[in-house]
Amino acid sequence: MLKVGLTGGIGSGKSEVSARLRERGAVVIDADKIAREVVAPGTPGLAAVVAEFGEDVLLPDGALDRAKVGRIVFSDPERLAALNGIVHPLVGERTKELMDAAPADAVVVYDVPLLAENGLAEMYDEVVVVDAPEEVQLDRLVARRGMTEDDARARMASQASRAERRAVATHVIDNSGTLDDLKSQVDALWESLTVRR
Repeated sequence: MLKVGLTGGIGSGKSEVSARLRERGAVVIDADKIAREVVAPGTPGLAAVVAEFGEDVLLPDGALDRAKVGRIVFSDPERLAALNGIVHPLVGERTKELMDAAPADAVVVYDVPLLAENGLAEMYDEVVVVDAPEEVQLDRLVARRGMTEDDARARMASQASRAERRAVATHVIDNSGTLDDLKSQVDALWESLTVRR
């Protein structure tokens, strides 16, 4: 089994790279997806978040208001640390379950947004960083995700810098070009990963 950490700043296109690796046969473990699962209604994770942040972080249907929590934590490092202290251990447990279920000869790609921030690079055989200039990230967040520029900048500022992410990379995917450029880079990456498997 080859363990590959995949990371990139918000708006870098990491999800697109993850999807393309899944198409090629990688077993993808998506930390964001798991983070949503562990705070779904009825879970101990959601109860812990409500205990920490209050009932007003819930939507009328009882689900977590992720946008509201985001506005709270991405401008306050202490509140972000409190949220991470609840969610990260739960994500770690679920990730281990999924990893244990993967075939022995798999290329397992861990889609981890905060890999550099949390010092996780050493957990992986390879670290792939999807990189894009900050102005490209900002444009994508505002135009495609509908964030305000202030919210987008706050999210970007709460993450590792491009230099910090690149410093832990064994592979860098430059996602500032076209989808065809991206496809070519992912094809080359997949070839190099499958040789190592």
